Amino acid sequence: MHVSEVGLWGASDSAILTWAQPDGWIIITFDEDFADARMFPVGSHAGVFRLSVWPTTVEQAERALERLFREVAETEIAGSLIIIDEQRIRVRRSARHG
Repeated sequence: MHVSEVGLWGASDSAILTWAQPDGWIIITFDEDFADARMFPVGSHAGVFRLSVWPTTVEQAERALERLFREVAETEIAGSLIIIDEQRIRVRRSARHG
């Protein structure tokens, strides 16, 4: 789902994360603010995928996500902050997830 589909277009990052939490939605975003662990501590959410690819097109996003699902185990995803750029995938996990 896109934020515009659920009436959250233009909403704050906190509002979006608060909306996503009850159903365990993972946030997939180009917004670098979601990668700020001080604002959104790892393990306090179902997961955030921060796409750091250029250009920010659907095709680039699909390629980045395909790499993620090919290279990272599903068990590594829950509650993690995952930053995907053109060179690598960084997974930041909370202590409670090992």
